[in-house]
Amino acid sequence: MGKWLMKEDSMGKTMKKVKKRTVRRVRTMLQHEYPYPHEHSQHALIAVVAVALFFIFSDNLHIVLHKLDTNIKWWSIYGFLLGFFYFFSSPFLGSTIQPSYSNFSRWYVGWLLIAAVYHLPSFQSMGVDIRMNLSLFLTLFVASVLVLVLFHVAFLGLWYLGFAARLAGKRPEILTILQNSAVLSIACCAFYSHCGNQAPAQPGIFQRQRSMFEDLPKWFAGLQNMHHAKEQMCTEWLGPVGTAADYPVFSKWALYGELVCNDGCVGGPTDIISPVYSLWATFIGLYVANYVVERSTGWALTHPQPETKNGPQKTTVTAPEFLDMVPWYSGTSADLFKTAFDLLVSVTLFLGRFDMRTMQAAMTQANQYKDDGFFYDHLSKRDGLWFDFMADTGDGGNSTYSVARLLAQPFLKMGKTELPRGDLLIIGGDLAYPNPSTYSYERRLFLPFEYAMQPPVWYKPEHIAVTKPELPEGVHSLEEFRAPQCFAIPGNHDWFDGLDTFMRYICHRSWLGGWLLPQQKSYFALRLPCGWWIFGFDQALHGDIDIFQFKYFTEIVKEHVGEDDSVILVTHEPNWLLDWYWDSTTGSNVAHFVEHYLKGRCRLRIAGDLHNYMRHKLVSGSSTSVEHLIVNGSGGAFLHPTHVFGGFNKFQDGVYEKKFAYPSLKESEQIAWGNILKFRKKNWRFDVIGGVVYFILVFSMFPQCELDQVLRDDTMLGHVWEFGATMGRAFLDMLEHSYVSVTGALVLVILSIQFVPVKVSRSKRIVIGLLHFAAHLTSAIAYMILLEIGIEICVRHDLLGTSGYHSLYSFYHTKEGEHFPDPTGLRARIEYWTMGFYPACIKYLMAAFDVPEVMAVTRANICKSGMDSLPRGFVLAYYASVFLYYWVFSTPVVSLVFGSYLYACINWFHLHFDEAFSSLRIANYKSFNRFHINSDGDLHVYTLAADKSKQRSPTCHHTSGAVQVNGPL
Repeated sequence: MGKWLMKEDSMGKTMKKVKKRTVRRVRTMLQHEYPYPHEHSQHALIAVVAVALFFIFSDNLHIVLHKLDTNIKWWSIYGFLLGFFYFFSSPFLGSTIQPSYSNFSRWYVGWLLIAAVYHLPSFQSMGVDIRMNLSLFLTLFVASVLVLVLFHVAFLGLWYLGFAARLAGKRPEILTILQNSAVLSIACCAFYSHCGNQAPAQPGIFQRQRSMFEDLPKWFAGLQNMHHAKEQMCTEWLGPVGTAADYPVFSKWALYGELVCNDGCVGGPTDIISPVYSLWATFIGLYVANYVVERSTGWALTHPQPETKNGPQKTTVTAPEFLDMVPWYSGTSADLFKTAFDLLVSVTLFLGRFDMRTMQAAMTQANQYKDDGFFYDHLSKRDGLWFDFMADTGDGGNSTYSVARLLAQPFLKMGKTELPRGDLLIIGGDLAYPNPSTYSYERRLFLPFEYAMQPPVWYKPEHIAVTKPELPEGVHSLEEFRAPQCFAIPGNHDWFDGLDTFMRYICHRSWLGGWLLPQQKSYFALRLPCGWWIFGFDQALHGDIDIFQFKYFTEIVKEHVGEDDSVILVTHEPNWLLDWYWDSTTGSNVAHFVEHYLKGRCRLRIAGDLHNYMRHKLVSGSSTSVEHLIVNGSGGAFLHPTHVFGGFNKFQDGVYEKKFAYPSLKESEQIAWGNILKFRKKNWRFDVIGGVVYFILVFSMFPQCELDQVLRDDTMLGHVWEFGATMGRAFLDMLEHSYVSVTGALVLVILSIQFVPVKVSRSKRIVIGLLHFAAHLTSAIAYMILLEIGIEICVRHDLLGTSGYHSLYSFYHTKEGEHFPDPTGLRARIEYWTMGFYPACIKYLMAAFDVPEVMAVTRANICKSGMDSLPRGFVLAYYASVFLYYWVFSTPVVSLVFGSYLYACINWFHLHFDEAFSSLRIANYKSFNRFHINSDGDLHVYTLAADKSKQRSPTCHHTSGAVQVNGPL
């Protein structure tokens, strides 16, 4: 068999980046290139926090600490609330998830958090009036959106009439307008919190304003007294811009400040324009000016920058948009629903009734091996051969590209050994995930391979190969062709659509990146130099070859395979490991073929399906036992564990020992820990399913009207005991009176038991399933009661349930006239011109932040008069408002419980090896095998591994030179 060189190597050097300068037209330069629109909000938040800290520390530090101490109880509640919302938002912080969902989560969390904080006590002693600030924010936000939308409509009209540059026709996204409006409103609210809307009444204040440079010495001297610096900033730097007399044209379009009467001041109305209004108008003016200038520089928009003396410069080659690892636990992925549907159809309708392998055999002329599309001997006359094996690719773009990039290198170095690029690539199935479709094959398989090594320039991807092989001009046969070639067998995922996509892309296309595809059928026999053979089997969804395939290969063995020849058998499923794990027997046709026809000539079996690397060597057995068993499905798909297969040592009549596993068994166990804390971060789409399931479980338990005993006890142990008793009463009440929750619980308990693998006995499945269900039900009820207790505490402190369904608008309407005088009747005119839309819009927008009040008021009515006494609309509004908050609290918990279940099963019971690692979506630990048949007929096998998948940098497609691979693991 030759030497077996086992080296698992990680990338030592990355490819050198090609540095290219970029010359961009002004038109390109003026386009906004923010990765995520919510960066505006992040910057605004940083600015607001910085200003707030400045103003807070402008007071004496010991006074601040005293104020904190007097509000310690409510500060604790704030911290508890913020902790819950942070727990919910943590997967989206610093993650490259879809911007749409990231933005939705930020807005959703911000909305509910603001609504909750509004109904908690305001820290007016700390200089912050939360209710007033929130009300002011909503008013300014609506005004900003209205003004900016009107401005953009007017600007588009000018563009349409030809009075503005062509870029004016590029409409801004509505999300950008909303977030810019939010930024302006936050800044104005921060100013109002610490400076107020007061108008200084000292005479001649505007005449005495000096330049900033004149006041610098005085200002720096004032730093010794931070309170004085704060007053100076509010009254001079950001103070009022003037009076109505200074701007008579705009006097009817402004709001005015509150009058402050100091010594010598005679009370009465003030005509000084509101500082808050002035600041808001300034921001709006800056936005308008910036937008107009950006899109109205006519000459610059139509003239490129001059070329350099070295000739025209090239634009930057951007990195491809590789797809992320498949989200197997997504409740919103159409691909996964299609995968389940295709699998259901394939198994129930076509399995055992229609088989593409049978059709291929029927369409092939008998006994004409060289022209039948199954048999290839064009490599057999070479003196030696280098070839590669990989399997289970086409998942994440970066992981697939990492392996393809290594395969494409002209040579690799392992210490002093140089490994030339393989002339042949064998892919062992599962070419794209999660299902075989045009999209998954194009984006998850062909795109990474094409970036790793380009096909010929004359090749057209849309071309359908009718007669294969389609060789380059001047090459008359495969024997003359010297570039890399590729053969592939289908895996179970490739069979979900009945092999249709595999046949279109592998058997009727000519190139996979820079690898020629001579293959015409789904299985093949390759004659290699020095008496070596590769048999590629198509096991479909049966885990075995069909009778026509069996017959074909037996005839190949009888007529072409010599007594001293050696065969490498390639299958998709490693039935030696899977049969041991599931305690079953599969692949009887393959086993019969190996034992009775190959008769000891099968020297090596290699397969994929399991996304790890394991090699076992024969210790003792019969003359027909296979000498080496290799599993290497690390071609790009998510990682599978190795420790669950550590006990394997017998296959058929042979005894084997494990020679190597990658990752190691210990590493595999440690990786499984990630399910506890990383499950939700890796599977944030699971929120859709988890939150809804938990709400269904407790739907009928809302509201809990008897919480006196939980809140009455004075000891911590008593609170805990009563909390548990309340949970028990809620559960019993659900069993007696509920329909929705009981139905949801029955469905969940059945699914929990069915979810446990059949590897264990039925009784163990029931016990494990019930424990899993009990953990979810307990968590759901506990968080339901916590939410109810929070509402009850606020009601008892008169923070909720006292003002009706429009408490925020009623509060602001009262304070508006007091703090923002309107002597000219501007608000009345706006209400008249908008036909009442202006106050109605503000009212119902503020009602959206009254969600806790809706919960409390409706809850009190239900507890007092019963559910039947309320109109259906009020009941629906109650459950909708409860769901909004309960979903935030429950989604992190359901992921934590489910992730802990997967961890316990995979490490304690060795169950769920597929489910527990697909959840982690690990793109690392990738590998492939490189084989060398030398002139003496020895087969050397090298295993090359990359610990971490590299992201593709924007370099050119082809490379020259070597990638140094250093040091065995």
